This record gives sequence, C-alpha cells and structure tokens, in this order.
Amino acid sequence: MRSWIPNFLLTLARCLLLHALITLSSAQAAEAPPEAIAFFETNIRPVLAEQCYSCHSGVAKKLKANLYLDSRDGFLTGGDKGPAIVPGKPEQSLLIEAMHYVNVDLQMPPKDKLDARVVADFEKWIEWGAPWPADEKKASHSNSVAAFDLAKRRGEHWAWQPVANPTVQDPADNDWSQDPIDKFVLEKLRENNLQPGIPADKRTLIRRLTFDLTGLPPTPEEVEAFVSNTSDAAYGELIDRLLNSPRFGERWARHWLDLVRYAETRGHEFDHNVPNAFRYRDYVIRAFNADIPYNTFVTEHLAGDLLPEPRLHPEEKFNESVIGTGFWFLGESIHSPVDIKQDEADRFDNMVDVASKSFLSLTVACARCHDHKFDAISTKDYYSMYGFLQSSNYHQAPIDSMEPNKTIAQELRDRSDAAKRDLANAYVETLKPAIAATADYLQAALEPTVATVKTPPSLDPALLQQWQEA
Repeated sequence: MRSWIPNFLLTLARCLLLHALITLSSAQAAEAPPEAIAFFETNIRPVLAEQCYSCHSGVAKKLKANLYLDSRDGFLTGGDKGPAIVPGKPEQSLLIEAMHYVNVDLQMPPKDKLDARVVADFEKWIEWGAPWPADEKKASHSNSVAAFDLAKRRGEHWAWQPVANPTVQDPADNDWSQDPIDKFVLEKLRENNLQPGIPADKRTLIRRLTFDLTGLPPTPEEVEAFVSNTSDAAYGELIDRLLNSPRFGERWARHWLDLVRYAETRGHEFDHNVPNAFRYRDYVIRAFNADIPYNTFVTEHLAGDLLPEPRLHPEEKFNESVIGTGFWFLGESIHSPVDIKQDEADRFDNMVDVASKSFLSLTVACARCHDHKFDAISTKDYYSMYGFLQSSNYHQAPIDSMEPNKTIAQELRDRSDAAKRDLANAYVETLKPAIAATADYLQAALEPTVATVKTPPSLDPALLQQWQEA
C-alpha cells in the first residue's frame, strides 16, 4: 500500500526542482545583457528557425517528441526525454549531446550534423544561461491562432505614428551651428562625450561636395576658382553648379537603381538580356537631373502607363511617364522553369518586395506565408498587392511614337465618326422617297399581279418586286 509514496515524492521533487529551475532561469534571462541577446538573435535563433522549427515549434505540421524549441520555456520544459538544456551547463544538456552525435539514438538535426562552430555557439549560449529576449511572450503552443490585431500593431510601433514636430533644444554653449538639425546632432555628440569636427578648409570642402554630389573629383581649375572666390555666395554658387551638372543625376540615380535591383540581364544560367532596360536607367537619371517631384516620380512608377496627360521629354517629346513602370520587370527570371506556378509566384513576390521596400520602407514580402511578425502587415495585405500586380501584363511600349500615334489615332477616330454620320445622313436622304411611298408600294403589292397590270410610273419596279416577294 505504501509502495507508491516514494514514487510520488520523487515525482513531486522533480516537479518542484523543474519549476525552480524555470523560475531561476527566467530571472536570469530577464537580466541578460544586450550583447547576450544580440548573440542569441545572430547566432542561435536563425539556426533554430532553419533546422528545428519544422519539427519542434508551434508551426510544425507534426510536433516531434513533444518538444518545443521556439520559446525558452520550451527548452526548459523539454519533451519526451526531459529538458533540452540545463542553463549554465552545456555538458549536461541533451541538446548539446544530440548535436555532437555521440548517441546513435539521439542525433539532431537528423539528416546532417551541424558545423562545429555552430555547436560551439550553442554551448556558449547555454553556458551564458540561455539568454532570451525578456519582453518576448511565451509561446502558447495551442491549436488556436491568435487574431492579427492590425490596429494594436499600428498603435504600438513608432513607425506608424503620425509625424510630429519635435521640440528643438538649444544645447548650452552652442557656438557650432544654429541649424535645428545640427542641434540634435550636437546633443547626441555630447551624450557620447564627442565634439563636432572642425570646419573644413575650402580645398577640402569643394572636394567633399564634388565627390558627394557628382561622384567625381573637382578639377584643379575648379578648386582654384573656389578657393580664390571670397564672395559670401561662393558656397551657394558651388552647390548650384554641382546640382545642375548632368553628373549629379548619374551619381544619385545609382542609389535608386540599387533599390529597385536594376540589372540589364535576367540572371540565371543563360542570363538573357532585359529588353530596353537602359531606357529605365536613363529615365531615372533624367528625373533626378530635372528635379521631378517625388509624388510624380512615384505615380509614374506605379501607373505611368495610365496617366491621361503623361510627362513628355522636353526636347524629343516622347512619353517619359510610361518608362517608370519598367522597374517591375527588372528582377531575375528563369528561362525555362520546371514549375511555372512557382516561378510566377516567385516573380510577383520579388515585385512586392522591391516596391514595398523602395516606396514604403516595409518588408511586406514577409506576409507571403504569415501575418507579419513585426509590422502592421497582414497576409491579406500581401495578396491584395499580389493580385493588383497579377492583374497586369507586360508588353513593350513604343515610347518615341506613342504620343504622335495617339494624336493620329484620335484624328482617325474623329474622321471615322464624321464619315459615319455623313453616310448615315446620305442614306436617310436616299430612302426618304421610298419611305414616303410605303403605302403605295404596300397597296400595289397586295393587288393581284397579272402580266397585263402595269407598274404605276411613280413606283420602282425592282423595289415593288421585293415587296411582292416579301
């Protein structure tokens, strides 16, 4: 009758010990220094996501060994074989044993042994107490999926808050700059025990500005002209000259072209050319040099082919706006995909990713598989944008003749409409006598037709015959 008591007490002791271990470890995790959390995010979590989550997380199709590795409590609670780790003691942790492949019945990941450097990172992480972000919620691991609270997400994250004018504080003893932005810079410098750099001399200044705005060094003549110019307007004149240089657009367009992943070939093994890709490159350079307003620039990229009054090239008069839409089709493409549906999904995903990062500074593509983990972006948002792109199609547009052709086409439509009206009016005029004589034709058609009966002179014999046959 008493044989169950030792087992019960042993089980109770284990539970109390495990609870104390989890409580102690959670407290240690809460006190983890930032560098430890950074180490976890950089070296540990990516490996867990790539190697473990498909079998040991809340998103696994079939949980293996009742073990969750997507939360710290999951490691400490463990699975069928007990806790996965003992914080501070990697040599006693089942996870490390499995990674070293010393036990033929316990080898993880099951297909390939991890690199020794990765295993060493996990040992270090456990030795540090297995730090985990303290503000991260514990995984519930229930079958129900929490609702994606879009309004709550928008209300919590700073990036979704309305833009506000901050209060400009004037740092004490500020003899460096009165520019409002510089005051914020100076405040942060002083917080870090740093001082502003000394003002650059004129030779250094023109070199910096010329490299920054054009990507090229100034000529010796330009340097000497600026150094010898003692006018108060010398700096402003230098800036204006550099901004008006064609090199300005060539220099700064490169940054935008990097954003939209500009390339002149498709990549993949045959690396086919992108037809007329250079036209988009030149369009961006011209837009920067012409100081096109950003709202116009964005509109041309998203709907440049639909504008009723597109922007035209100032000299050659071709359609500039439609070229902006070319950025959608600069991504890598496979010349002969095995799975055409997968290829289509990947190409549109690249479009969503490029557009959202370039214009919204958001990683919308993360919502391809799930509601966004950080930003206020749902999977529904992603596929709404995907559908917008999928409803469009690609074709080459004759930009140099588009506007003249539109004018000619409109003129032809106007002439065609006028000809149709004239023809209709002429037809009506021709039929007026016949319409007026309808009663006479009807009466003559109903009378017995004999060879001796003559057609009244006012009626057309051929038309009367048609009446009679009808």
